[in-house]
Amino acid sequence: MGEDMTARARTTLMAATAVALSIAVAGPAVAAPATGGHDATRRAMEAAVTAGVPGVTASARDAHGTWSGAVGTGDLRTGEPRSERDRYRVGSITKTFVATVLLQLEAEGRLSLDDTVDEWLPGVVEGNGHDGGRITVRQLLNHTSGVYNYTADEEFVRAYFLEDGFFEHRYDTVTPRELVAVAMTHEPDFAPGTGWRYSNTNYVLAGMVIEEVTGRPYGDEVRRRVIEPLKLRATSVPGTRTTLPRPSSRAYSKLAGAATGPTYDVTRLNPSIAGAAGEMISSSADLNRFYTALFRGRLLPAEQLAEMTTTVPAEPGAEYGLGLIKRRLDCGVTVWGHAGGISRLLVGGGDDEGRPARPRLQFQRRLGGGQRGGDRGGVLREVDAAASGGAPPARRRPSSPLLVVLPVRHYRGSTTTYAAGSLSPAAINAVRTTAA
Repeated sequence: MGEDMTARARTTLMAATAVALSIAVAGPAVAAPATGGHDATRRAMEAAVTAGVPGVTASARDAHGTWSGAVGTGDLRTGEPRSERDRYRVGSITKTFVATVLLQLEAEGRLSLDDTVDEWLPGVVEGNGHDGGRITVRQLLNHTSGVYNYTADEEFVRAYFLEDGFFEHRYDTVTPRELVAVAMTHEPDFAPGTGWRYSNTNYVLAGMVIEEVTGRPYGDEVRRRVIEPLKLRATSVPGTRTTLPRPSSRAYSKLAGAATGPTYDVTRLNPSIAGAAGEMISSSADLNRFYTALFRGRLLPAEQLAEMTTTVPAEPGAEYGLGLIKRRLDCGVTVWGHAGGISRLLVGGGDDEGRPARPRLQFQRRLGGGQRGGDRGGVLREVDAAASGGAPPARRRPSSPLLVVLPVRHYRGSTTTYAAGSLSPAAINAVRTTAA
């Protein structure tokens, strides 16, 4: 369900099914050369597989062309290779979709972001100091509500993310109200509006608000307002469906807090344990299309897009908007996007110092003042340089947005050195992630 940026539980689901890198600069696409120019990227992908990630996919698209590649295995049992066309559980990237729908509803005058949660969900957020009458919809979306994160609850972790509990409960259906009820057994992290902490409960509540406003499940609204208009054919809101649509690879985990022991296939699970906080399925190509449309104003009016990109301080080096993370990289580039990975994030893991593990990230870099022509493939070479540890080459700045997707594996106490949205070696080393 994305990155629990202030992880409270120390357990990390270790194994990842893939690392996927997708870069796109919006604009007319033409066929790119099939070979050459991406050796460093491929070496980085191969290094991830050597480090233990079963398979890696990468794709890059800009106004001049598209490049895609895959290394490693998508199925450890059959040896089937990983595919760049794979569909996968995108975890907390779901949050950007949910925030988009709520902002559309605000633009239509059907709710205000300053409405309290109790106005839409009376009596749902209460107990142990929680008070939905003091929490606004905006505070849900930017994680300043103080509502406890249900995926940090130790019993929930044991029931759904560790070996014995996972195999007993992997097909359970859990309702949004049941997820919120888990959070309500704890005290809030802080008074509303006085701090920041990532909480999946916030977005479960956001999905419930959508249903109250529209009379339809949040997933129906995501399909009607985003998936269908953008023709995101690889994107779905699975509900209680336990399987992944094809093409897809398998997902693997240690189902433990250590990097040792057996590896389990965890592909099949009931994603209702994530709900509006992280149940969606998509592909790198679809995510590129979604974030391009979002930042080009096709989904939100200017006022709501401005609200979405108004941020509050989060963890060091990051700010959080409404379903969006903003990062300024060491190379000076600002990227926008989100992370996601249902297998890891549901554990709420981090490293031994309590730093969060981050799964799949979809970042959009907003660039302006570009020139036409020049440096064909420069964006792609820049990523190659980052992956290989070299300095990004000089190039002209494109006028279109740049999208980056990169899930990377994180082990307890260690990390691979590839990062989402990173275009410099220092930034790559700075981001610790886990792919689901």
